[in-house]
Amino acid sequence: MVPTPSRATAAPADADPAAGSPAEEGLRERKKRARRAALIDAAQMLVAEHGLDAVTVEMISAEAGVSARTFFNYFESKDDAVLGAEDSGLPEDVVEAFVAGGPTGRLLPDLEALVASLLRPHAEAHDRVVRAMDLMQQEPRLLQRHVLWMDRHKNRLVELFEARRASAPFSTDNELLTMLVLLLIRTALVAWEHAGYTGDPADHLPAAVAQLVDVVTHDLDS
Repeated sequence: MVPTPSRATAAPADADPAAGSPAEEGLRERKKRARRAALIDAAQMLVAEHGLDAVTVEMISAEAGVSARTFFNYFESKDDAVLGAEDSGLPEDVVEAFVAGGPTGRLLPDLEALVASLLRPHAEAHDRVVRAMDLMQQEPRLLQRHVLWMDRHKNRLVELFEARRASAPFSTDNELLTMLVLLLIRTALVAWEHAGYTGDPADHLPAAVAQLVDVVTHDLDS
C-alpha cells in the first residue's frame, strides 16, 4: 500500500498577497510553496486511493482547497502534480562554477557535482518523492511522463555544456554527456530506493560514477 498524506494538510487560500517589502515577498513565496505542496499531497493521495484514470484536476484542486485555474499555475497536468514535477533549474552558483570549468576542472567530477545539485530537490521533498516513485511502479503512464519531463532538461544541459566548452574546451559529444547526466540521476534514485530511501539520493552518486569509471578502465585494460 502506498503511504498517503493526511487529509489534515493545511489548504492555503487561492489569493497570493500583493508584492511589496522583502518580508511580504518572502511570505508570498512561502505561501506559493505551501500551495504547491498541498496540490502534490492531494494528487498523490487521490491517485493512491482511486487510481490515476479516476482522478481529475478538479478533484485534486478541491482536495487542496484551490480552484482548477490555480492548479494550472503550478502544473501542466495531473500527472505532473502526482510526480511533483518542478522546473526549478540549477542554482546560479552551480551554473557559474560549471561553465567556468569547475568546481574541480575535470569533466566527470564536475558532472557529478551538477547531478548532485539536480538531485537536491528530491532530498528536500523526501516523502513526496518516495510516494511519487511508489506510484510510478503502479501507474506506468507516470513513468512515461517522468521520462518526458526529464527530456525537457536536455536543452538546458546542452546550453551548459556549450557554455563550458567555450571557456574550458573538451571533446565529448553533448548527446553523450546529456545521457550520462540522466543515467546518473536515474541510477542514484534507484540506489536510494534500494537503500530504503535513507539519506540523500546524492549519497549514491560516487558509487554510480565509480562503476562507470570501472567499466571504462576495464575496457581500456582489455
